[in-house]
Amino acid sequence: MTLEETHGQEPVPAGKDWMQGAGKALHELLASAQRRGCLTAGVYESAKLMNVDPDNVAFCVLAADEEDEGDIALQIHFTLIQAFCCENDIDIVRVNDLPKLAAALGPGEESGEPRDLHCILITNPNEDGWKDPALEKLSLFCEESRNVNEWVPTIALPE
Repeated sequence: MTLEETHGQEPVPAGKDWMQGAGKALHELLASAQRRGCLTAGVYESAKLMNVDPDNVAFCVLAADEEDEGDIALQIHFTLIQAFCCENDIDIVRVNDLPKLAAALGPGEESGEPRDLHCILITNPNEDGWKDPALEKLSLFCEESRNVNEWVPTIALPE
């Protein structure tokens, strides 16, 4: 008898296809949210938005490279953001490749400064009828991950 049978849960679909599907869905969601103006990038900007309007946040992406793993301040921010997302039922994933994330989002604002992509929030647009299929796929992926006690799953973005 497996743990899933004991608790009556279905196991997470295994293999690269499931992970690649989640990566592709995340890429689609980021592009769609950016087109609709529903994307907030940056640790501090995200924290401000979550403080002011947490009910409007639909999804959270935390991103870090290997060199960021030693940044204690960033890790503390990540811990606080994760706790906030768990407390407010906001789905959250990690991405371990900032260059791919930057490529998926395209060039930043005209200010010339690079964008802080360590935290990205997807907010609900003002349109009531907006149901993004990629967001629904990612929500299912996060739910399945939580069923096997992986609270913040890591997603690899497609090439």
